[in-house]
Amino acid sequence: MEEAKGVVKHVLLAKFKDGIPPDEIEQLIKGYANLVNVIEPMKSFHWGKDVSIENLHLGFTHVFESTFESTEGVAEYLAHPAHVEFANLFLSHLEKVLVIDYKPTTVRT
Repeated sequence: MEEAKGVVKHVLLAKFKDGIPPDEIEQLIKGYANLVNVIEPMKSFHWGKDVSIENLHLGFTHVFESTFESTEGVAEYLAHPAHVEFANLFLSHLEKVLVIDYKPTTVRT
């Protein structure tokens, strides 16, 4: 793994299973967002629905992005009991999921 220090973005792409009511999806998203209040290494949380006109989403409908100060922070988050409990619930409602962690790089010209 690359150097551990420095901001890390944790991106989860999701497609919820067919038939899950919108209010249940909303409650799951609120639960995900609440993790930032419970798990110290999680510094921020953003989410949204696909609005692209390119139609390259491969069926993914939602994106969730969390920010951490290091890869160790991501590891602490993943092992945290609140995350483990939430992930078991959340993942059971998903048809598709893809997770990528990356370190943002600013291009200087």
